[in-house]
Amino acid sequence: MKGHKNNEEEKDVKTVTENSRRRKTVRESTRKEIESQIEFQKAAAQQEAGVQSSSEQGEGKSVWHHEDLALKTAAQYFGEELMPLLGIKGKAEYIAPTEIVKLEARDLYQDFNYAMKEKCWVHLEFESDEITREDLKRFREYEAAVSRTYKTDVITYVICSSSVKKLRCELKTGINVYRVRLIRLKGKDADLLLEAAEEKRKRGETLKKEELVPLLLTPLMSGNLKIKERIIKSLKILQTSQECITQLEMEKMQAVLYTFADKFLTGDELNNVKEVLVMTKLGQMIFNDGIEEGLEKGIRALILDNLEEGVREERILEKLQKRFSLTRTEAAEKLREYKTQL
Repeated sequence: MKGHKNNEEEKDVKTVTENSRRRKTVRESTRKEIESQIEFQKAAAQQEAGVQSSSEQGEGKSVWHHEDLALKTAAQYFGEELMPLLGIKGKAEYIAPTEIVKLEARDLYQDFNYAMKEKCWVHLEFESDEITREDLKRFREYEAAVSRTYKTDVITYVICSSSVKKLRCELKTGINVYRVRLIRLKGKDADLLLEAAEEKRKRGETLKKEELVPLLLTPLMSGNLKIKERIIKSLKILQTSQECITQLEMEKMQAVLYTFADKFLTGDELNNVKEVLVMTKLGQMIFNDGIEEGLEKGIRALILDNLEEGVREERILEKLQKRFSLTRTEAAEKLREYKTQL
């Protein structure tokens, strides 16, 4: 009878072990997804956007621009709505490669490319400060490499969030003149955009996806509202417009806005944005994940400390059940998992 009971307990432990592994896999997957959305992990950003060469870093520009990362996310998920907002004509057919390898084995990383139905490519570059001659040389090199590799014409649009009044858009070298098309976000009024969205919502009208995407760029626009107020208003509008976008699109939009908050805000203002975000499903997932991670660390510490002090395993199981509300089989699984770390 006792042997039968032990077999049953062993089966229960195996079941809990398998379920725990599954939960851990799901939790880890969720954590990585959220980190990529909210924190835009450098490793993911490096793979997607690339690292500038040492000569480009010497220009005094930071490799990791919050605006770049946020706008790349917007371009990836909301290109169809973003392009008309930016005044880019034509319709994107698919997302084109952004890494071009030259014969000298030097990677050329671009911010974003669209292959257009008009049989050309639109190349987007995001700049948060002034455009230098070196920038224009780099853009020209991108165009030449893409054009020759993919046998297509390329038009470069430089999306600027800089407050610099006069920006370079031409590069004269010898008898040639190279040009890019500038898009000034500072020329758009965030106040009017938010006011129009709020008025429509008050009338009980549903905002469409193409009306929500511009909200992501309000922190980079001009206007009288503080950046904190623009971000909070945008987050609240998004939260009441869930019927017209998917949950993934909602989380990506919230992630873009939070990235801008992390870039421009500090102290109490950033905390104000976090308070709004924590009320969303994405924020709750992050909060719950943090709690679960903290509990896991506490369980691990209790087990290892008690084992090092020679406490009987039966007593450790009792402590785990009492302090962390675990079942006996769950406690046994945790004990078995962490015993191997001694």
